[in-house]
Amino acid sequence: MERKCTKQEKQYLLRLIRGRNTPQKVVLRAKIVWKKMEGIRKKQIAEELKISRTTVDLWLKRYQEGGIEALLKDASRSGRKPKITDEKEKAIVEATLHSKPSNATHWSVRLMSKAQHVSRMAVQRIWKKYNLKPYLVKTFKVSNDKHFVEKVKDIVGLYLNPPDKALVLSIDEKSQIQALDRTQPGLPMTKGHAGTMTHDYKRHGTTTLFAALNILDGKIIGECMARHRQDEFLRFLKKIDRETPQELDLHLIVDNYGAHKTAKIKRWLKKHSRFIMHFTPTSASWINMIERFFSELTIKRIRRGVFRSVKELETTIKDFIQKHNKNPRIFTWTKDANTILARVKKCTELLGTAH
Repeated sequence: MERKCTKQEKQYLLRLIRGRNTPQKVVLRAKIVWKKMEGIRKKQIAEELKISRTTVDLWLKRYQEGGIEALLKDASRSGRKPKITDEKEKAIVEATLHSKPSNATHWSVRLMSKAQHVSRMAVQRIWKKYNLKPYLVKTFKVSNDKHFVEKVKDIVGLYLNPPDKALVLSIDEKSQIQALDRTQPGLPMTKGHAGTMTHDYKRHGTTTLFAALNILDGKIIGECMARHRQDEFLRFLKKIDRETPQELDLHLIVDNYGAHKTAKIKRWLKKHSRFIMHFTPTSASWINMIERFFSELTIKRIRRGVFRSVKELETTIKDFIQKHNKNPRIFTWTKDANTILARVKKCTELLGTAH
């Protein structure tokens, strides 16, 4: 039975059609009903309003069932039924964490979707939800130094509570720095395009940078040398001796490289008692703060540099150190020894190793 429209409803429809604040979708629906009341056929209504016949039928039916109020709001939708059950989601997570594909070292989206019979998008959503990234891996090595705990406490103590009337110097060599020249000139960066460099290069020799980072003010004592034997290390120690106040003790944080512990070095240190050596644990270069400076040097000046000779490379390194020392950046150590040891302990427990 067709619904009869009252005079009040007709006036309401006109207000909806002519109203400035009426949403356009509601205006369209009201026009459909109004034209039907005018006796216009459904096919003609669709043509005049440039909509489908299905849309006309839909809103005329809604009006018949709910009156003008049915035109003001969209019908509620039940929503798409989830295709991935909780059990399947759990199975994908468990497979990602505790298994490997038979023909690969790690899971990819395509391999997992094929193994679990789900879409690639479903796997991506689940991995994102649980922050799983099987395609990434980080390298590490746990120190097996028997005196790891004592050395960590000693060195971190120097960082956090440096002794009075003394300097703390973090020392290391950055060896085998190559003077590389590209085989062809690269193109400059332009809008929308990255700069380019050839993948191949010409070698023009290497140099070794000996560097000492002053923990208190961030300044660097540095010198490039052709090799890094005990003779070069002793030469660098003498440079440090000349360039630091004689009345201050010097606490040197160094790694376990053999050239740092030779008999010749020990004899020199015995004659210069203000030099106090602190050796880092084996396989723990991360605790030596000079590595932070080396990282900046590599990223900012060496990696994308072009050097046609060792002399040009050494001049560049010297210039970088000089500019750094004009406005030195202090690298601040924040983790105390107990925090570091707790994290290392957790790692060794997971790996089944111990110091």
